[in-house]
Amino acid sequence: MSGGPARILDALRRAGRQPCSGEALSSQFGVSRTQVWKHVEALRTRGYTIDADPGGGYQLSEIPDRLYAEEIQAGLETSWLATEIHYFETVDSTNRVALDLARSGSAHGTTVVAEQQTAGRGRLGRSFFSPPAANLYTSIVLRPRIHTAQAPSWILAAAVSVAQTIEQTLEKPGEVEIKWPNDVLLGGLKTSGILMELGAEATRVDFLVLGIGVNLNLDRNDFPDEFRNRATSLASHGGQPVDRLAFTRRLYGNLEVTLDLCADRGFEGVRAEFDARFQMRGKRIRVLELDGSELRGNALGIDDDGALLLRLETGDVARVIAGDVTLAKESL
Repeated sequence: MSGGPARILDALRRAGRQPCSGEALSSQFGVSRTQVWKHVEALRTRGYTIDADPGGGYQLSEIPDRLYAEEIQAGLETSWLATEIHYFETVDSTNRVALDLARSGSAHGTTVVAEQQTAGRGRLGRSFFSPPAANLYTSIVLRPRIHTAQAPSWILAAAVSVAQTIEQTLEKPGEVEIKWPNDVLLGGLKTSGILMELGAEATRVDFLVLGIGVNLNLDRNDFPDEFRNRATSLASHGGQPVDRLAFTRRLYGNLEVTLDLCADRGFEGVRAEFDARFQMRGKRIRVLELDGSELRGNALGIDDDGALLLRLETGDVARVIAGDVTLAKESL
């Protein structure tokens, strides 16, 4: 949103509980009172509740449950992340849009957010269930000065930020876990997924696109059958609705801090926060690699570049860069 409605909204927001007369707004912005009324109606169409008293003026009384760019930025405290936001009611994939923006030269921190995805993407070609106006679907263009071998650590840093934000929102830190490399779990159930895609020149990263989906207010009964036993939402787990705007602002703030640490020190900059939530260490796991081969062994931890270290039955240690990880049922 831009132009007249944006200026009227900003004026009403700054006025707080003090009504703004149509005459004062007309004088302030150099437009007719009829135009002021049209701008107010445009805001109401977007879901804003604006009270109007013929003798007292306009007052903003309620904002919509929408992740509008102007609402996110109204309370955002970041220096580079989400200072430019592209908002969509419906989009095929926020990552697709962010990739297009990255390829066209968009700046570090350019952000895409949508209320609904019709073709949301997860890792390994999976789909990501993305119903409207309930969760958070966002993608961010990043331009770190790193080699491609360092890129995997950025998805781990993002998982740390998501986990931190969930803990701060629910005030249940002991119940939040990270499953390597990109899933954040609540009570053992998936509540967030992260997808990273990149563009590179030789061995240098040109850009990263970091896509994050978090289940916030979706009832578990509304998940498709294939997800219901493996996924949850913050609202289902915590027993009350989540303020999506507050969560989004908090996540962007945490992401900026964590990604700056990762840019400065690599995975070592976020290792302590990751390890505190990494519950797979010492457990028997199965890894289905991208070429279809399978590895089984005990998870030892994470290497300096974000690779999963796995002690095989032979005693050898394998480095896993990418793959589908599940807990093995059998014991050693």
